[in-house]
Amino acid sequence: MSPLRTAGQVAAYLGLAVLGFVVGTAGVLIQAAWLPAGLFLALLATAAMFYGGVRATGSQLAIAASAVGWLVSIVLLAVGRPEGDGAFAGDLGEGVFLLGGMALAVICATTAKVPRPTP
Repeated sequence: MSPLRTAGQVAAYLGLAVLGFVVGTAGVLIQAAWLPAGLFLALLATAAMFYGGVRATGSQLAIAASAVGWLVSIVLLAVGRPEGDGAFAGDLGEGVFLLGGMALAVICATTAKVPRPTP
């Protein structure tokens, strides 16, 4: 494997982690604002990110990279600030978004077919 290809792969996985952070942050905000349609939209964007990462990179490691960014954003928003401000209010929608997103990551990791290179 050439160093350029390895550096490109590392950059792609870092980009997917940043994308996961952005999708997670947007999902937290949108699912709380437009329940139940926002919850569906946030989970749909999360699934598209996981599956699109596999299709774009050809590796299941893309799901792990984007899931780490997604989970970090959700944990940071759930913890909040020392003053007690947090993005999660403790409703059912937040739990469904958190558990549903993790379930989507597992589903995409186990069922998504990695595209095979043509000979």
